[in-house]
Amino acid sequence: MFLTRWQPLVGNEFNRLQHEMGQFFDQFGRTGWPTPAPAFPALNVWEDEHNVYAEAELPGIGQDALQITVSQGDQLTLAGERRPMESQGVWHRQERGHGRFSRTVQLPALVNPDQVEARLEHGVLLVTLAKSEAAKPRRITVKSE
Repeated sequence: MFLTRWQPLVGNEFNRLQHEMGQFFDQFGRTGWPTPAPAFPALNVWEDEHNVYAEAELPGIGQDALQITVSQGDQLTLAGERRPMESQGVWHRQERGHGRFSRTVQLPALVNPDQVEARLEHGVLLVTLAKSEAAKPRRITVKSE
């Protein structure tokens, strides 16, 4: 004798839908939906009273391959190119990208484009941007009558 568990019609339809949805999402693996590639270069941006700082990771990129521009008073653009590594052997894995890149970020304050310094050390670029006088906080004195 063949026995099956009785479920109302609604339960059967729900179980079938749940099973099909499970199969659909299993095709994406355990990590879920594919995620977009991270922006390059990775950036940290912070400020103090007088300056805005931007720090970027640029391994394998020389200073001759970089272009740094400030536009509209609060837009910083880092552009450049990472050249492919030349190899006569057979590649088994190639995860480091190469080619041209450009990344523009909005700065938290207006900066003076004439007072920008950039330093590249050990693959880390540090850009120091002096805030414009209009962006600096001013202390207002309160007068009494």
